[in-house]
Amino acid sequence: MPKHILIVDDSKTVRNLVAFIMRKEGFKVTAAEDGLDGLEKLYVDQQVDLIITDINMPRMDGITFIKTVREQDIYRDIPIVVLSTEGEERDIHVGLSIGANLYMVKPAQPEVMVRNVKMLLG
Repeated sequence: MPKHILIVDDSKTVRNLVAFIMRKEGFKVTAAEDGLDGLEKLYVDQQVDLIITDINMPRMDGITFIKTVREQDIYRDIPIVVLSTEGEERDIHVGLSIGANLYMVKPAQPEVMVRNVKMLLG
């Protein structure tokens, strides 16, 4: 059974690229266009093994999305990777302090992203 990754990003290009990379590695992928859409997909599917999320998104940003996911016992242990253009030290600190397992700055190298995802799922 392939591991299931939820990709949350308002950029269709980024969603498609990350989805392509992860599918090529044999993962099942679900894509969402913002935090609200991400929560809906998470609640409907429930069997998500890892989340990759952006920070800057309309309707619900990545910070609110991660906090909401982490507040729920059933999702508390899902690894979360932030993939964002925000690369300042404070942005990274905030992302990790609210519950992200890893913070990657765009554009991330596909090999590094795959290696990190496999490590977190390991």
